[in-house]
Amino acid sequence: MSEPLAGKNALVTGASRGIGRATALKLAQAGCDVVVVYYNSHEEAETVCRAIQSLGRRAKAVQADVSNPESVAELFAAVRPQFDRVDILVSNAAIGVLRPALELTLKHWRRCLETNALALNFLAQQAVPLMPPGGRIIALSSLGATRAIPHYAFIGASKAALESLARSLAQELGPRGIRVNVVSAGVVDTDALKFFPNREQLLSESARRTPTGSALTPEDIANSVFLLCLPEAAMITGHTLVVDGGYCISG
Repeated sequence: MSEPLAGKNALVTGASRGIGRATALKLAQAGCDVVVVYYNSHEEAETVCRAIQSLGRRAKAVQADVSNPESVAELFAAVRPQFDRVDILVSNAAIGVLRPALELTLKHWRRCLETNALALNFLAQQAVPLMPPGGRIIALSSLGATRAIPHYAFIGASKAALESLARSLAQELGPRGIRVNVVSAGVVDTDALKFFPNREQLLSESARRTPTGSALTPEDIANSVFLLCLPEAAMITGHTLVVDGGYCISG
């Protein structure tokens, strides 16, 4: 089938750029209408919507702060008139401060945890009442959830919390026919990576240790999200799928 997800509605957060953008476009190519959620990149979000509409799908850009439950409620209120249900929810938006752990503050901790982990719960609370059996909830994590990465302490901790929360949601929502999974991405050269002080080292080390011999792209991660949305993935839930080209298996 050229459009295996035809007729589905998807909502993707952080969809104006990087992995979120690639995921929104991949789901649209597979037949989904897409809600493109962004925080402060309005023009980029509208550009994504136009690309989705050019595929013959519906698209709507909505601004929201996913760390704020009131903002998330407003997001869904804005979506309901056009999208009466949500078949696929992708929680991709993330934030973080790249500093040594001893330099981080309570404000940094709260912002990371609320945006990177708690947002999944805020989104699920609003999406589940609109989600039929067969629905999918997918969160984006990173290798920092299980590995110590310089200057990544609070981000990594929030991603570990995200993965734990996803497992609990999978258990709770399984009887409703809703599957909850996580895609944990390896080193992907997106705009976000430009903020890492050791970006070049990360890329070169990743290339050296990756058995596939190629750098990860946002499309690689989007393809993995797509796989978990297929009917054939109905018995996969509570799982963290590592997509890193084999980086983690190399010594």
